[in-house]
Amino acid sequence: MGRQRSNTQLDDLVAQATVDAYGDEEQLAGLFTMITDHLAVPFNTVVLGVEVTVRKVDLVPGSQIVAVCARGGHRQAIGILDLPLPAPAPEGAEWIEAYRHWSP
Repeated sequence: MGRQRSNTQLDDLVAQATVDAYGDEEQLAGLFTMITDHLAVPFNTVVLGVEVTVRKVDLVPGSQIVAVCARGGHRQAIGILDLPLPAPAPEGAEWIEAYRHWSP
């Protein structure tokens, strides 16, 4: 995912995303907003040996942030924490790293 960020840097990103958020659901929504605002999509990556295009990021209510991947006419939502990122990672990938840091 490019350069590794320190726990302090990740704590700062999480704090920025979750300011004024109460409870896990609001914090998740804050992180989702930062990812959608900053992650450069579309981008290509490889999932299970197949190249796919990440078209957008979505929030599964009360659950998790997913990447909506497409190949041909097929679409599949993959948990963004399970998504292998290409090298170099797309702009804004630090917000995925912050989400991973926050996630229980």
